[in-house]
Amino acid sequence: MASQQPIVEAPAAGPPKIALKLTPAGHKKQQEDPTFIAELINRAENGRSDFVPNVNPLIPEENRPAHLFSRIAAAATSDPTADLPNFDVWYEVALEGQSRLSRLETETATTAQTPADGGDYSLPKETLELIHKLHRLEEVESVHALQAGPPPAVNPSDDPRSVNQGYLDAAPAGINARYAWGFPGGDGLGVNIVDMEQGWKLDHEDLQAAGITLISGYNVAYYSHGTAVLGEMFQVDNAIGGVGIVPKAKGRVISQHRSTGYNTAAAILDAVSNMAFGDILLLEAQENDPVGGQYYWPVSVADANFDAIRLASALGITVIEAACNGGYDLDAYVNLSGKYIFNRSSPDYKESGATMVGASSSAAPHYRLWYSNHGSRVDVYAWGENIDTTFTDDNSGTNNSYTDYFSGTSGASPIIVGAAAAVQGIANATLGYKFSPLQLRQILTTNGTPSSTPSTDRIGVMPNLRAIIDGRFINLAPDLYIRDYPADNGRVPSSGTVSNSPDIIIRQTPVPNPQALFGSGSGNENNTSLSQPILAGRDHSIYIRLLNRGGSAAQNAKVTVYHAPAATLITPNLWTLIGTVTLPSAVPTGRVLTVSPRLAWPASKVPNVGPGGYSFVAVATTDNDPAPVLPGTFPAFVEFVSRNNNVAWKSFNVVNPPPGGAGVSRLPVGIAGAFDAPRRFAVRGVGSLPVGSEVRLEVPGDLARRLGVVTPLGVEEKGVVVLPLHPFGRGEIGEGILPVGSVSRCELVVKVPGEGVKGEGQWEYEIVQEWEGVEVGRVTWRFEGGDKEDVQ
Repeated sequence: MASQQPIVEAPAAGPPKIALKLTPAGHKKQQEDPTFIAELINRAENGRSDFVPNVNPLIPEENRPAHLFSRIAAAATSDPTADLPNFDVWYEVALEGQSRLSRLETETATTAQTPADGGDYSLPKETLELIHKLHRLEEVESVHALQAGPPPAVNPSDDPRSVNQGYLDAAPAGINARYAWGFPGGDGLGVNIVDMEQGWKLDHEDLQAAGITLISGYNVAYYSHGTAVLGEMFQVDNAIGGVGIVPKAKGRVISQHRSTGYNTAAAILDAVSNMAFGDILLLEAQENDPVGGQYYWPVSVADANFDAIRLASALGITVIEAACNGGYDLDAYVNLSGKYIFNRSSPDYKESGATMVGASSSAAPHYRLWYSNHGSRVDVYAWGENIDTTFTDDNSGTNNSYTDYFSGTSGASPIIVGAAAAVQGIANATLGYKFSPLQLRQILTTNGTPSSTPSTDRIGVMPNLRAIIDGRFINLAPDLYIRDYPADNGRVPSSGTVSNSPDIIIRQTPVPNPQALFGSGSGNENNTSLSQPILAGRDHSIYIRLLNRGGSAAQNAKVTVYHAPAATLITPNLWTLIGTVTLPSAVPTGRVLTVSPRLAWPASKVPNVGPGGYSFVAVATTDNDPAPVLPGTFPAFVEFVSRNNNVAWKSFNVVNPPPGGAGVSRLPVGIAGAFDAPRRFAVRGVGSLPVGSEVRLEVPGDLARRLGVVTPLGVEEKGVVVLPLHPFGRGEIGEGILPVGSVSRCELVVKVPGEGVKGEGQWEYEIVQEWEGVEVGRVTWRFEGGDKEDVQ
């Protein structure tokens, strides 16, 4: 009987709550006047608020252990000058009182969040509106709801231009943003981004709801450029336009046009004063070279700009700097002091801490575009052409235009910002901290997609978000596995036996509560005797146990089960599908042994092959840990067996020998060749039977000769060689080349003394097949007395 997903109780109705982070100036005002937050809310509601909120610290003193602060500090270990977050500026605000907002949300709290209504945990409209209004106030740095529910997700299917945004796709085509959206924070939630340039169309139809605000400076020039840059990052996840790489990130802009004139360094410093550790600053600008006066150089070519960037990096702000579009070799650049400041192999190299971005072709394999600056200083690249994003006309200021040809390092850099923000958002949501600039740069450049010709392109790698999320820095992907043997910890390649999984359980009748009987805490976690003998002509029940050694719960886990005749080598051409079972809830992290619901194996599908004549294969899959692709060659199959922990095999049969030692057990077994070519195999027997047992293997004469079995060692009768085997210890059966696709039907004949199976111990016999010294399969029979107590 399938276990049922527990019913979730709807939360008790009550006032909604929000978490509110004030700027230092806002925090100071709240300290001076405890009604300041109430005034902020009243201002956000345009004077319609009629209540005094209940304000408390978001993190009470009793919930501020020292280790929390040490985790935050760990994010800045690479730079001792980094600012640390200040939790004093975070507040919990309960929206109590008889306001319009509080009344409406109290009324909807019990209807919008009940499983009976489809499990809708979406934020009520009134709370969302208040959050957006508060987020735009200059005294507010961050705000979000305190409401339980599933993690946010991006739904690009209703954004009509999303199909054109190939830079969102999986590597090697893009950065794999669509994969990142499946994780908390992968859509940029909790991350602040500032774009520095000269102009934008902030009320564009696919940007307006993002609430992007101007920090300072004048919005006066190149509106189409800025609008296109913002669209790559922030296009709203709605039913128009495209979708940004990180649509839930908080975006702001700052202009180089200051009250005193055009000043890039001043703009960077003002941006820094409005940012915090873990934020991202995008520099969409180019500079004149002080030596020759040419344009199209990275802004850090000017010392004042470099100093401003270095300060930003020291304070924990990740700076993404366009390499720019001059086609220059940055390694060859020499400044006014005669130093190679961009050449990482030179002692003159100056490290600003920024991540520098080059431009590539949109088609893979990606080659450097001719105009992209390049050299050892360039860390990463992204598309520099055919970029689909928002647009506007610099003259008419249209707010509903789009382009599919935005280009340059200006187009590549927002893609890298999106990747960086996805990493920071996921780290913040799952690890509890954000990475420092140098840590983040290392992450973005690890296991990325190389360019077509790295030695001449010299633009670094394109970040691969899947590799980052699944890799050592975040390790967030689930890692679902089925054990090959009781001590299997899921590591690959597998180093133990195969074909003896304790987690494929076959029962003659359904189990009322399989989790309680077979799962964690049952006492049967490592019991390899949970299966019962298979009887032809009757229904059976199959249960699969799974574990998860990854960094997040395995959602929508499914297991597909196959049966095959008992054979030493069970290749896919021998599999017959039984069915697929879906787990009703996620498989948690922490290696909690989780049992599937019942998978029915109806009597009509159970072949009559006699006792001990069955093998099974189970293949598990989940959203972010898919099942592997079946191999096309036998060497690939060997890798498939050892390197995929979500595939398990069970050629393990429980046998009840005739009582009293009056007869023998005749057990069918196949010895198979490879499915792709004739190959050499070794076959051996391994016994652990009681003293007095007798074992022989009956094999076709042709197979015996192929395995090099000398006839005097075995008696041949009517084309069958009867080969005596030792009942305990290891014994070689033979070695030779087996034909492609062959399955030689043999019988293992075992006689166990009448009292032997009643003693202590596990009485087993196994036939093992090896290829090039590697075990590729085995069949195991366990002999138990008929009066042995079964697991109930």
